[in-house]
Amino acid sequence: MASAQEIADFLRQVEKRAYRQTAYAVRDDHAALDIMQDAMFKLADRYANKPIQEFPLLFQRILQNTTRDYWRRQKVRNLWTSLFSSFSAPDDEEFDPLETLQGEDSQGDPAEQLERSQIMRLIERALGRLPARQREAFVLRYWEELDVAETAAVMGCSEGSVKTHCSRAVSALSSLLEQAGLGVRSLSKKGVKP
Repeated sequence: MASAQEIADFLRQVEKRAYRQTAYAVRDDHAALDIMQDAMFKLADRYANKPIQEFPLLFQRILQNTTRDYWRRQKVRNLWTSLFSSFSAPDDEEFDPLETLQGEDSQGDPAEQLERSQIMRLIERALGRLPARQREAFVLRYWEELDVAETAAVMGCSEGSVKTHCSRAVSALSSLLEQAGLGVRSLSKKGVKP
């Protein structure tokens, strides 16, 4: 079992290399710092009872998994951001795309308004068809922007379950929206970048 000093010494020793490795992987200094710090916290929190000799491999595995989690979140966030980018956001910072069904005070082309409202109905229906746990995990992770640990705490389940629910939700939503004609290809034709 590693002492607190041994853990601190190990983390100090790998800090610069881990940061450079992560910065090269994600090409964003701030995200790299967050990823590296998350990996360090996970190692210290979950594996402090392991012998210090196991730390190099454990830390690399944790760092790689944390980086993969970052890319998965970015991929899903980019998909939903591109889907919702066709909606005009009001100046209000509390913009919620699900509340953008056009009201009486809307401006713009009536055909565009109709298309947006139809798209929103399709998205709401697709969300409604998800199992409750998948819908809950999806909304907490990608609309409320909670991290995996926070989502797990809210849902009362393990982080692995959150990841599974989110993965299944994204897959099911993609399939449902693709069937409705709102896949990445159709979004590209409408001028929305995937």
